[in-house]
Amino acid sequence: MELQSVKLELVKELREWCQGESLDQIHTLLAVVPKEFEVAQIGETLETIKALGRVRVRGREFNTTLDRLTVLCECKEKIDPTKVPYEVMHTHTDEAWPIVMATEAPALDEDAQTPLKVLLEASTSSGSAESIIRAVGDLLSKIEKPSGENSNYRHLRMLSGTLPAPAEEEVLEHWIEQARLMVEESDCSAKEKRQRIMESLRRPALAVVKTVCTADADVTPHKCLDAIESAFRTAESGEYLYFDFRLLYQGQYEKLSDLLRRLEQSLTKVVIKGGVPASHVDIARVEQLLWGAIHSDLIIVQLKLRERKQNPPTFLELLAEIRAERSSPPLESRLICLHI
Repeated sequence: MELQSVKLELVKELREWCQGESLDQIHTLLAVVPKEFEVAQIGETLETIKALGRVRVRGREFNTTLDRLTVLCECKEKIDPTKVPYEVMHTHTDEAWPIVMATEAPALDEDAQTPLKVLLEASTSSGSAESIIRAVGDLLSKIEKPSGENSNYRHLRMLSGTLPAPAEEEVLEHWIEQARLMVEESDCSAKEKRQRIMESLRRPALAVVKTVCTADADVTPHKCLDAIESAFRTAESGEYLYFDFRLLYQGQYEKLSDLLRRLEQSLTKVVIKGGVPASHVDIARVEQLLWGAIHSDLIIVQLKLRERKQNPPTFLELLAEIRAERSSPPLESRLICLHI
């Protein structure tokens, strides 16, 4: 099937879907998403496109041609094709999800290597999992990170700095983390980065950055973020944060890998505030994992972490070991095999 035909079929599907759900086409779009993603992840990823506003998933269907889900999404803002890109990057995997809009169906360049075309070619060639993985890998290696006014790369959610954070806003710590990634990884100019930061702010946080920019018109984006942190981050000492870190325990149904991630987030804050020297990070992580993993005794024993406290693995090494241990046969089965 030709790329243009698939595009037109998706637009037709979107328009018919809107009629069936009584939705306004100017507020809807269709996202082509891998099967493993949940509704919350889809909405979160699409909301990185600020021109859409809040996004609500209204329906999902499986598309056999693309081997993907087509997801009907309703957006708070009107869909403006000049401001909405034809793909969105998933917030964690950086995989491109094609977007189809009902407001217009522009002709596509059949030679263009778009995400939609790559998915179509992969699903209609040999149909093997290997060919699909190879095609998606080629796509990711060829996608250029967009920059400029209409880029959806590292779009920031809104922040005012008020506590507690309103439902439509990001909490300060997560916003700062995403903002620093945008500043470090984006190819746009310092002026554009400052503009992106200010566009995502509301008062009183906006007033803080405006004051900084008024004092120094060429202030760096990093200093803008430093000013926001200084103004709104709680004045917790490294010792206080380390005390909080030592109180982290595994929840009743929490996976050991999820506990490890929570420990890492907390430990990072401790190191930034000087509560633990960077050279002691791996030891502190293992010590708290041994203390806090109250529902994973068997895995802890199998990983022999107590014997390795003086030469502990790094965070990534430990995460890989936990995943490998969870995917291996139970200890009882291995013992039975040895006796046999």
